[in-house]
Amino acid sequence: MSKNFENLNHLRERALKGGGDKRIKTQHDKGKLTARERLDLLLDKGSFHETGMFVEHQSTDFDLDRRRYPGDGVVTGYGSIDDRLVFVFAQDFTVLGGSLSESNAKKISKIMDHAMKVGAPIIGLNDSGGARIQEGVASLGGYADIFLQNTLASGVVPQLSLIMGPCAGGAVYSPAITDFTAMVKGTSYMFVTGPDVVKTVTHEDVSYEELGGANTHATKSGIAHFACENELEAINTIKNLLSFIPQNNLEDPPAVECTDPPDREEEELDSIIPGSPNKPYDMFNVINRIIDNQEFLEVHRDFAQNIIVGFARLNGKSIGIVANQPGHLAGVLDINSSVKGARFVRFCDAFNIPLLVFEDVPGFLPGTEQEWGGIIRHGAKLLYAFCEATVPKLTVITRKAYGGAYDVMNSKHIRGDINFAWPSAEIAVMGPKGAVEIIFKKEISEAQDRDETKGKLIQDYRDKFASPFIAAQRGYIDDVIEPRTTRFRLIQALEMLGTKVDHNPKKKHGNIPL
Repeated sequence: MSKNFENLNHLRERALKGGGDKRIKTQHDKGKLTARERLDLLLDKGSFHETGMFVEHQSTDFDLDRRRYPGDGVVTGYGSIDDRLVFVFAQDFTVLGGSLSESNAKKISKIMDHAMKVGAPIIGLNDSGGARIQEGVASLGGYADIFLQNTLASGVVPQLSLIMGPCAGGAVYSPAITDFTAMVKGTSYMFVTGPDVVKTVTHEDVSYEELGGANTHATKSGIAHFACENELEAINTIKNLLSFIPQNNLEDPPAVECTDPPDREEEELDSIIPGSPNKPYDMFNVINRIIDNQEFLEVHRDFAQNIIVGFARLNGKSIGIVANQPGHLAGVLDINSSVKGARFVRFCDAFNIPLLVFEDVPGFLPGTEQEWGGIIRHGAKLLYAFCEATVPKLTVITRKAYGGAYDVMNSKHIRGDINFAWPSAEIAVMGPKGAVEIIFKKEISEAQDRDETKGKLIQDYRDKFASPFIAAQRGYIDDVIEPRTTRFRLIQALEMLGTKVDHNPKKKHGNIPL
């Protein structure tokens, strides 16, 4: 019996060492932690239960039979974060570059299967050289097995990805299917084909960081929801994110005790909208004055900044916020902001997180680049997402709500539950100037003083159509409220909607305009 114990302890020690001291030192020299060090930071102390510690690959080609390590390059198991169950896998770059093998993939798939059965989030820490080339199609099949599990788990349990090192080729598609992705600046990157292949095929000379680094994906592609300064920040960001979302699609998001008075009024909101309709302001100043304790977790901060999305709380309850940002491109909707907003809305709806919309939108961005790029199709994604959502949906129109963008931004017509407007709201087919130039084109051209006539007509149009009271008279706005009271009115509405039940027609799934 003692010999068996000795063998057990020996194998455990080998597994805990990963690829050995030399490779661990190389990992540290690159400014990276090991897989197990990352899990120690991510999970509650002493909560991790490892599974598959002794799994090894069964390949013999290319001398792989002499390069076997317990665990085979990925650490899998379950533990807790703030006493809430999570399932995790962490690729170990010290073992064969963290490359994915058939056995390695089975460990990951098994963990994901467990997570779906018990209803708990899946967190993947990616740091891998890609498919294990020596295994050929077996490793490629392993990726496909994981992609299938990602897809089946989508909308069932939250899936979060941490990119802690390289993630290339087929490996990128698993994080792309998951709900949120955090990357580390300087040490992580994602791309389908690396710089060498790009140079061969397109003759472009580009670095790893420029092609697929954290900043690139946070600002240009939108792949990264969070670009973090270091691994600790990335891990803490994911832990903070988890505090806003439920364990699965059958549960409500966690609530916390609120220390911010629900009836708190903010007088500054009464004067926050500029006198000129063309003058920008920062929507963050609106959001932070209304939510609990100014605690807002922004998602996609550096991508499509003309729309803001993120998580906050109202009276201790989690909400998802979607807001136009007049301080960037006047808050106009374009291709990237539409896709960014749609993705976020669908996540919140899948996981029972109420939606709060702050609206100040002059319309969709015009131009050939947008039209040829498919603004119609991409704009329809945001419309589809809001139409499809059955969670409680609140809207506050702070200023402009023009044209089709008014419809898209959770209007009453697409099942917005409670729609408020501030007295400064302007709800119309288009801005007064553009409308007058079309409606009164002849009158203006024939007038003796065109500027004076045009100015009077613009003011008449604004008084008649841009006022929120016209929409309120038709029931499209539930109430025109004093801005200072917005927090309390939203909390009351959210409380009323706490037992809301809404259903879409029975179907296999819709066909969102991808």
